Amino acid sequence: MTAPGSDVILARMMALHPRIIDLTLDRVWRLLGALGNPQDALPPVVHIAGTNGKGSTLAMIRAGLEAEGARVHAYTSPHLARFHERIRLAGDLIAEDHLGALLDECLAANGGAPITYFEITTCAALLAMSRVPADHTLIEVGLGGRLDATNVVARPALTIITPVSMDHEGYLGDTLAKIAAEKAGIIKREVPCIVGPQEDDAMTVIEARAARLGAPLIAQGQHWHVWEERGRLVFQDESGLCDLPLPNLPGAHQLDNAGAAIAALRALGRGAQALEGAVTRAVWPARMQRLAHGPIPRAAPRAEIWLDGGHNPAAGQALARHLAALPPRPTHLVCGMLDTKDIAGYLAPLASRARSLTAVSIPGEAATLPAEATARAARAAGLVAHTAESALAAVQRIAATEPRARILICGSLYLAGGILRENG
Repeated sequence: MTAPGSDVILARMMALHPRIIDLTLDRVWRLLGALGNPQDALPPVVHIAGTNGKGSTLAMIRAGLEAEGARVHAYTSPHLARFHERIRLAGDLIAEDHLGALLDECLAANGGAPITYFEITTCAALLAMSRVPADHTLIEVGLGGRLDATNVVARPALTIITPVSMDHEGYLGDTLAKIAAEKAGIIKREVPCIVGPQEDDAMTVIEARAARLGAPLIAQGQHWHVWEERGRLVFQDESGLCDLPLPNLPGAHQLDNAGAAIAALRALGRGAQALEGAVTRAVWPARMQRLAHGPIPRAAPRAEIWLDGGHNPAAGQALARHLAALPPRPTHLVCGMLDTKDIAGYLAPLASRARSLTAVSIPGEAATLPAEATARAARAAGLVAHTAESALAAVQRIAATEPRARILICGSLYLAGGILRENG
């Protein structure tokens, strides 16, 4: 089978820099200049940083805006099944021929100079979004914020910082304050910033940067509040109280993400239809996604199978809370992680919620943690642990002994992407 043109070009882009991550904006500014500075021609931008919840919050904002008929661009990362997922133009995933032409244009403009894969593909996304009419542009930070390739819009309409926690310490710093400083780098002078729930060390840094730049903060717990009451979501800010359905994205943590999305929509001047659309129409794959079709569900037809791509200690805590809130059912984990992640921190909150963990290596990922290493970490956390050749084999073995199990495939977006490709 011949690979699509865009896949061939993307493979070439991987070879333009010896490192996958090399945080600086110099190369991005150079290429954007060669492309005519498309970042200055975007529809009004909402720029979103944070450790957890960025994608879900963006998905809810997009759903809310589109519920009122707005045309919305969106740029997210990483993709799960195909690169095209990263770029939405006025609501639609970018077409293959359009993507191939853009990537070719960016390669030509770059002229063979060193640039990372994320940097050149971000420039391609900005170029695409600058050429298609829309009402809003939603951009998710890739890593950090201050030196992320997305941090090139001089004056966005709004910035958002979702919860900040420990992750990517090798790139962002070894304390919560240092990581928060990188995330807060997206705050712009006099541009309002929505802030989700934060630990004190992170909030102190965010508040200090906002004060230096005269950027109004709209922070959870100070300027807006969100809670569940009688099976409904209640949001309150200085404009009044909203009574809405609970988010359709599962997990108690989605309440905070919904609150940030609602606060953003209110700041953008959107009304009741947008607020309801945000919590009822959002779609975000691999965030406690129930699998119903494909080889894995067929291998365990009586089981309840979930997929989640969270991969840091905060994600583990959120998953544990969600599992605790579900109806009782024997729960087993199928887990694969990258060797750059804090596996002990991720598994610690989950250990009491599962009967076992079956470890797998992530297919095709050089940085995968070997299955046996994941199993050792699971045993250290107090879990009964096994290994399997694949997620499918793991599910088959679990279902053979406990047909009605709840099975959560988890630990990495890269693992989740492979599962979605196989079960699409």
